[in-house]
Amino acid sequence: MPNRPVNSHERYHAHVYFDEATEAVARDLCINAWRNCHVGLGRFHRRLVGPHPRWSCQLTFDADEFDRLIPWLDEHRGELDILVHPLTDDALEEHTSLATWLGDEVALAVDVFKSD
Repeated sequence: MPNRPVNSHERYHAHVYFDEATEAVARDLCINAWRNCHVGLGRFHRRLVGPHPRWSCQLTFDADEFDRLIPWLDEHRGELDILVHPLTDDALEEHTSLATWLGDEVALAVDVFKSD
């Protein structure tokens, strides 16, 4: 079972994953999260970005919004998978040992964070 989000840091990202069939649902979810939960709304990427193996949209929020946003996302996400991670100074750790999930865990392309 995937690690579930816990409010233990100051700032967070939630990456909502979608594909062509679920894009409209993801757009509605992210826009409603922005409207109802007052989070930062990033671009809707219809391509792979960074370590993300699916199309995605990023939500940015802090610990004060966490306890309202995370249950709201979980209730409204349907079948969408969402990566939730804190913002630290270690991107690799954020996307590995600190990564938590709403829905199924998705294998990330963390090699983008490793230097040669």
